[in-house]
Amino acid sequence: MLLFMPRPGPASPAPGQPASVTAMAQSPLPPVKGVRLASVPASLQDWQRDDLLLVEIDKGAAVSAVFTQNPFAAAPVVVAREHLRRGRIRALLVNAGSANAATGARGLKDARACCAAVAETLAVRPEQVLPFSTGVIGEHLPLQKLLDAIPPAAAQLCQRGWDCAAQAILTTDTRAKTASRTLEINGEQLTVTGIAKGAGMIQPNMATMLAYVATDAAIAQSLLDTLAKEAVGASFNRICVDGDTSTNDACVLIATGAAGGPDITPGDAGYRALRQAITEVHIALAQAIVQDGEGASKFVTVQVTEAKSPEEALAVAFAVGRSPLVKTALYASDPNWGRLVMAIGNGIRGGLDTRRVHISLDEVAVVEAGSRALATGRPRARRCSPKRPLPSILHWAAATAVSISGPVTSPTGMSPSMPNTGPEESPWRKPCMLPLGWWCAATAKS
Repeated sequence: MLLFMPRPGPASPAPGQPASVTAMAQSPLPPVKGVRLASVPASLQDWQRDDLLLVEIDKGAAVSAVFTQNPFAAAPVVVAREHLRRGRIRALLVNAGSANAATGARGLKDARACCAAVAETLAVRPEQVLPFSTGVIGEHLPLQKLLDAIPPAAAQLCQRGWDCAAQAILTTDTRAKTASRTLEINGEQLTVTGIAKGAGMIQPNMATMLAYVATDAAIAQSLLDTLAKEAVGASFNRICVDGDTSTNDACVLIATGAAGGPDITPGDAGYRALRQAITEVHIALAQAIVQDGEGASKFVTVQVTEAKSPEEALAVAFAVGRSPLVKTALYASDPNWGRLVMAIGNGIRGGLDTRRVHISLDEVAVVEAGSRALATGRPRARRCSPKRPLPSILHWAAATAVSISGPVTSPTGMSPSMPNTGPEESPWRKPCMLPLGWWCAATAKS
């Protein structure tokens, strides 16, 4: 599992206006003005839990979304793309249990029927509703069950529905993924809150994941589109569990403007803090997906520095993280640096001055100047038993691209969070062949 992204740093105060970003407690999630949510049990699978989420968005809000790049896109992705191009979005409908993917004309009809039902209930137009589905591919939606659950969900809409919403969208996940930040700009307190799901088919570009992030800041549509692409590029597009891009990926960013004040622009005081808060929420959610990857037992950060370009840095980082030989070495807690050297070479397009390649595991040097590190007072790498994980940081530095860092210890807090549907009970959860978690960063040479 790979996650390639920069580590978020402290907020930089904007000129003339102190601005700070504060991480909020995970539960209960702070509400976002202008967004109301409700989750209900629709019995879309054989489980006893909420599995349908309805989100209502204030009129005038800006909504942006990034979708899967898999050409075999699911029916709800096709419909959501169509609706997003046609006007202001007022509602989201998310079901768990069935992906409504590879379901042909009926799948498209069912997705549109869901939008029409939500539109009638909330008194909006069908094209103002975005549908989302996650679950088993190739199964049709239990449409009538889903339609019957929409009115009860609408009756329960409230601003403080984020925590229940995070539970309702889970499938093979063992726990909910949530994140929130608050900040103050021009005397107004702003909130950025998000939820996500995902555990398998995790591969850039994006993953088998759904993510919903909202802020009550006022942001113009064009700028929100830019922020959404940037945030996804720094987070969900840098993770990998199994190398498979899903049919249903989607990440939605909402800006309601309900906190008051004019639209925030790049030239405004506090814009950098808002941009950081949005990016940090995306990163936190992406990292949570990495830690909950199907069968994952280790979480590794791969950080690439001193590259000629961001593209080269990412290419090298992905070559390392995707390598089955690197994965097996790390899974066995074996500092087999030869496999790391091999992977670096596979990620380079063009010449490589191997004499300027340095590789470390944590602070343990394993390669210096392109060859085995000599004992020069620094600790030497050793094979660790599986019960004693590798050092907490991988760090590589190469003249052309490489620097890798991150914990490889087993993630904590893996207890199931879905009611009555833990990892042993989930009908889809299966262990991965190479259970590793990766958190990776890639940066170009300054």
